[in-house]
Amino acid sequence: MARRQEKPSGLYHTAPRSCNFPQVTHFKQFSVADCLTLFEAGTYTDSMSTRRIRVAVFLLLALTVARPGRLVAQAIQRAMYVTVVNEAGAHVPDLGPTDFIVREDNVAREVLRVGPADEPMQIALLIDNSSAAHDNISHYRSALPPFVTALTNPNASGAKNQVAIVATGERPTILTDYTSNLADLEKGINRLWSLRDTGAYLLDGVEEVVQGFKKREARRPVIIAITQEGTEFSSRQYDQVLPVLRDSGAAFHAVVIGQPSGNLSDEARSRHIVLDEGPRATGGARVQLLTPMSLGVTLKQLADQLTHQYLVTYAHPDSLIPPERVTVSARKPGMTARGTLVRDKNRQERP
Repeated sequence: MARRQEKPSGLYHTAPRSCNFPQVTHFKQFSVADCLTLFEAGTYTDSMSTRRIRVAVFLLLALTVARPGRLVAQAIQRAMYVTVVNEAGAHVPDLGPTDFIVREDNVAREVLRVGPADEPMQIALLIDNSSAAHDNISHYRSALPPFVTALTNPNASGAKNQVAIVATGERPTILTDYTSNLADLEKGINRLWSLRDTGAYLLDGVEEVVQGFKKREARRPVIIAITQEGTEFSSRQYDQVLPVLRDSGAAFHAVVIGQPSGNLSDEARSRHIVLDEGPRATGGARVQLLTPMSLGVTLKQLADQLTHQYLVTYAHPDSLIPPERVTVSARKPGMTARGTLVRDKNRQERP
């Protein structure tokens, strides 16, 4: 039976006969010709100030028709990294602005442009090497090398992603720091051994990796957890991990191996919530594998999705209140879209 290990800290969104002017908010219905009709002469009763007011209102409406953007709040641009897959889980190529629907708190926003996401990713691989993952080690060694190779291949712009390997058995431990060097990554993979009489510290690992992203000022962070159903020993709870995960801008993906556990402990409950809610809230994906034998195929598909994402830019009202929820979907049936909001303020430019 697994014994609890003491955890070290840290990692190593009305005037007479005058024109009936519409309200400013309905300026599109206003016709200048409607107010150029000459009325029959009448008694000169209108004061000079009243006439001036009429002229001012007329000019204001004309200016509104001609340049409405100056009188309403300007929009700013926001962006999302978006994955689009078909029913088979393969990425869908050659999509444009009309293929996406972006909503902020259920309000549709205008999609301005769509292009390939070529910003390099900073990818943390959290690998479970607790005693429960003993039978997975050989599958790690065969599935991970082609996975990291696909992730670190240069993209169309020539940029390379960086990958780190972090073991979560006994305590979160960095085996290979962020790099694009395949030799260093393979060394980290070869250091993966199942640790006897240990449980997993997945939640602690997620929180500590997020803190590392902040220190590194990671522009496109990604977390991929490969974990075995088993005992969780993390000291952190789901309500501590999920907020920092959402705020980090990191996409969280989870590959869970084995039959879903029926453990009802607080640690197991927190683990289940993070593995379920984390991917859904951050634009990631969760995959449940009954056997580690399909790990290689799963990782190959995940690498294909990550390296073929779109950068979807849309118009966002210049408001002091950010949206609580931003969602993206594909217009065509049979397609599924997942998006991660770009947190980098430098991308929020005025059009």
